Amino acid sequence: MTTSTLPRHHQRQLTLATQGKSFQRFTQDVQAVVTESGIQTGLCSIFIRHTSASLVIQENADPDVLRDLATFFARLVPEDGSYIHSTEGPDDMPAHIRSALTHTSEQIPVMKGRLALGTWQGIYLWEHRARGSRREIVIHVTGT
Repeated sequence: MTTSTLPRHHQRQLTLATQGKSFQRFTQDVQAVVTESGIQTGLCSIFIRHTSASLVIQENADPDVLRDLATFFARLVPEDGSYIHSTEGPDDMPAHIRSALTHTSEQIPVMKGRLALGTWQGIYLWEHRARGSRREIVIHVTGT
């Protein structure tokens, strides 16, 4: 293997401020890290360093899709459940369950220096807590 064909690695941490239960699209931030990496062909891994928020790749054109997802999860994991864990408030355990049912990481191929997302796909941080928070996201790009 020559030096030019060895995989390169590039890593960046982002901090995103959330406004409480909501979806926050940050596709452009991830693409900026991929561009900064100079990697043309590879894989972009995204990881959220929290247990009460998650990452989703979802519809980026019709906001009704995100509203319907939030409504569905509110019915699936009610906040007034009989949860034992309540140290951080009544919305904390439901937030943990929602996070466990979704993802704390996503992997997206990189093609020609761009995220290989579909036309209608966006990358979202999904805040599951009622109050806003500062969420840390680690982005790791590897490839050539």
